[in-house]
Amino acid sequence: MAYWLMKTEPDECSIDDLANAAPAAVIWEGVRNYQARNFMRQMQVGDEVLIYHSSCKMIGVAGTAKVVKAAYSDPTQFDSQSSYFDAKSKKENPRWDAVDVKFVQKFKQLLPLDAIKAMPALQELALVKKGNRLSVMPVSEAEWRAILGAAGI
Repeated sequence: MAYWLMKTEPDECSIDDLANAAPAAVIWEGVRNYQARNFMRQMQVGDEVLIYHSSCKMIGVAGTAKVVKAAYSDPTQFDSQSSYFDAKSKKENPRWDAVDVKFVQKFKQLLPLDAIKAMPALQELALVKKGNRLSVMPVSEAEWRAILGAAGI
């Protein structure tokens, strides 16, 4: 099993949206960065995910989810009505992938980015590295445990 952090804007798909969809899974679509896409291609069913709210008033880790369907072709890349449409992507050779994730838990309180940055155990976490804007990134088991511990889990 691997661990991941996935960034989302809460007005797009928040931890509450995942909770409200439960027990159904949610398609994690619209990733349009090759490195983030490559990380998604490594995801396996059962991998655990930290859900990170970004581009909002309260930035930080809001809860966890689990990968329930490994990477497959993101259908939005072929939908001309979607803001994620990619005219250069072809069905026989798609550029972008999606995964399905399922809600696991919402933290009692959001773990803010400032608190994450202050934790010595998380100094190598890609999220706290200057200039890192990836929407999907790996998390080590030690980092996963440190974040859950800080969240009181």
